[in-house]
Amino acid sequence: MQTLHLTHNENDIQTAGKILSEGGLVAIPTETVYGLAANALDGAAVAKIFAAKGRPMDNPLIVHIADFSDMERFSLVREIPEAAYRLAATFWPGPLTIIMKKGSAVPDAVSAGLDTVAIRFPAHPLAQAVIRAAGVPLAAPSANLSGSPSPTSAKHVLHDMDGKIDAVLDGGLCAVGLESTVITLVTEVPRVLRPGGVTPEMLSEALGEVEIDDAVIHQLPEGAKAASPGMKYKHYAPKANVILLKCGDGDFIDYVNRSAGRGVAALCCDEDLPLLHNVKAISLGRRGDYGAQAHNLFDSLRRIDGYGDVVTVFSRLPSPDGVGLAVYNRLIRAAGFEVIDLEQS
Repeated sequence: MQTLHLTHNENDIQTAGKILSEGGLVAIPTETVYGLAANALDGAAVAKIFAAKGRPMDNPLIVHIADFSDMERFSLVREIPEAAYRLAATFWPGPLTIIMKKGSAVPDAVSAGLDTVAIRFPAHPLAQAVIRAAGVPLAAPSANLSGSPSPTSAKHVLHDMDGKIDAVLDGGLCAVGLESTVITLVTEVPRVLRPGGVTPEMLSEALGEVEIDDAVIHQLPEGAKAASPGMKYKHYAPKANVILLKCGDGDFIDYVNRSAGRGVAALCCDEDLPLLHNVKAISLGRRGDYGAQAHNLFDSLRRIDGYGDVVTVFSRLPSPDGVGLAVYNRLIRAAGFEVIDLEQS
């Protein structure tokens, strides 16, 4: 298959929409990461997403819309809870996914057999334009090989997907850099299933009480069913083995320097760079600036593989506060939950 490289002109947007309406796959930019889109109402088209990514079929997808009314227009949800109206008024369009009871039009392939569906109204103008051009809502997980770092540029998409999908629409770099926050409204208390740029604190301001699912920072128990993308499997990982260190700043520097040598790299902060020796070091941003760290994380993980000889990469376990919780969530999954606790040693 030849993968078309489309740009953001109107003709290419219409081409992307036509491919999608005819059952094809197009990688599209959003404000979070690039998504691998297919017609969300077409089970056969959705199945192509899983095949192209090598994604397990029990991992649900997010349905993307271009207007709040699309949920009722396309029978995507059984009903719209009052809490969804409040969240939409505050955060849509934007990097928030809302889980509600599934409507009759949603194929089981989209929801992985669950009776719920995840809905997002992206803020990126190109994503909205392609949805409108396709004339249907789009199912779209991240446009990468399953388990690898999510793509934040068309270049990343082509690295993983060239020859596997019909087209990629180049919209430049993604502004947020991490996938959307996912909140479910089908529990007694709204619950965050995946953290992102919309933080639990922001959600609490809109809804009142909000819980954080245990699987946000802990491994999902064996046999448990994932209610949201990003909950069940090792995700976001480079080919190198990621190991997280739970420690203070000084202990991080000492541990990495002692481990330095061929095949070792560090994901660190700007302030660490002059203190690390004989180790490939990539900064995520200034210490405590979790917005910048979130934006840079996936590109940095891909840069590690670009070195070619890195076997192990060390990073500090971030503070799980605000957007830091989203960085924590992605890193701990990239590491397969491998954490060395230097505070207890």
